Amino acid sequence: MSSLDQGSSSPLKRFQELTGQIKQYEEILGLVYWDMRTGAPRKGIAQRSEAVGALSSETFRLSTSSEMGELLEKLNEPEQLKQLGEIDRRLVEETTKEYERNRKVPPELYREYVVLTSQAESAWEEAKEKNDFPGFVPYLEKIVAINRQFIELWGVKTTPYDTLLDMYEPGLTTVELDRLFGELRARLVPLAEQIANSQHKPDTSFLEGTFDKEAQKKFSKFILNEMGYDFEAGRLDESVHPFATGLSPGDVRITTRYLPDDITSALFGTIHEGGHALYEQNINPELAGTLLCTGTSMGIHESQSRLWENMIGRSLGFWQRYYPDLQAHFPGQLDGVTVEAFYRGINVVEPSLIRIEADELTYNLHIMIRYEIEKMLFNENLDPRDLPEVWNKKYAEALGVTPATDAEGVLQDVHWSGGAFGYFPSYSLGNMYGAQMIDIAHKELPNLDQQVAAGELLPLKQWLTEQVYQYGKLQQPAEIIERISGKPLQSSYLCDYLENKYKDIYRLE
Repeated sequence: MSSLDQGSSSPLKRFQELTGQIKQYEEILGLVYWDMRTGAPRKGIAQRSEAVGALSSETFRLSTSSEMGELLEKLNEPEQLKQLGEIDRRLVEETTKEYERNRKVPPELYREYVVLTSQAESAWEEAKEKNDFPGFVPYLEKIVAINRQFIELWGVKTTPYDTLLDMYEPGLTTVELDRLFGELRARLVPLAEQIANSQHKPDTSFLEGTFDKEAQKKFSKFILNEMGYDFEAGRLDESVHPFATGLSPGDVRITTRYLPDDITSALFGTIHEGGHALYEQNINPELAGTLLCTGTSMGIHESQSRLWENMIGRSLGFWQRYYPDLQAHFPGQLDGVTVEAFYRGINVVEPSLIRIEADELTYNLHIMIRYEIEKMLFNENLDPRDLPEVWNKKYAEALGVTPATDAEGVLQDVHWSGGAFGYFPSYSLGNMYGAQMIDIAHKELPNLDQQVAAGELLPLKQWLTEQVYQYGKLQQPAEIIERISGKPLQSSYLCDYLENKYKDIYRLE
């Protein structure tokens, strides 16, 4: 036992109690947010937001208290830090970073922001439903303005936007992201052009029609079971925008969106959120109740959702096993469509307006557009009122399509209503992390393709648990990818994967 552990009033003991209390409050807040997005009455949102603000403020007060500062000062002394075990040392490091950032924010500004974003998510849902961007603008203007204040308080890194990026992907910079995105563009744009000129376009007509909602629900639950999602530690619900909420490893909830005329939306949305959920359900129990019991970054989190959704869920082997089950859930609707035709149809590449329904290849262009717009908001002070015009122009330039309404344009994503600026790049980072991981998985699990084709998905889940899930926030993103692959994050794995896949589907030379 170290000197820090001795006695009930030791700095370490008190620190563990305090961070444990913060974690408990965060779990309650997570449950409230889940309820607000899965059916809470709209007329109750304003009062509920005030309640969220009150509890969030208390959490913020604990995390920035003088007691927390004193405990961290003691625990960060070199001799003391050296005596800590791996979990406690990492917890001190992570809490110190949050403390140093949060203590610069006035509590009243923090509370105002929490209430604002709680109300804004409901306002966004209504604005999207009514195609009313002007009605949402007042919320967005305030959210952007307060984020600009936060950046000044936290201290500008290389650029204001770098400060926001670090919130979601620690250590990531716009310089590094510009390089990675530049490499993706250099290889993927020519590939997209080759595909556009190909004479071997997949048939997608069989995806048109009306697909029974209840059958979609049943199939979604069936696939989640196959992936190893534990329904005794989670549930599947419906929301306007699919999401996952990890309250604790024993309570990880996901939602999806069922569209009667699009079988793929709920199908791949469910697998995507299921990937997030597997991460949260399989964190080492020793981390439960601590602030380390969550994903290490949004990029690593998205690597799991995108890996399961696309590299597994859109693979030929996956459908060789599960296509008969899909046909059985929708009798008569997919008769005469071979598994190969279905596989090619769900992997069609074409410019589209909606990010969450984009193909694997053009998806990254959707992310780059949002990244460029967010940089404009914070590095160039773009006026939020001008977002629709900028959005539509960038879509026309990058994808050759222009939204007919703001609902299918600038209002399509929930992220900005919650103030999640700097989050979007995580999706493309996730694609890159995921491609690098799956490359190594194939080497360490040489029968992986055959296992997937046989419906044996648990060996991959176990490998990912050992390599990623169990660590929670114990390791940094760079540590994880270098430990798995022996290399830092590289764009080439994703480019190689996409080139190999689509050259086969479109029969390119």
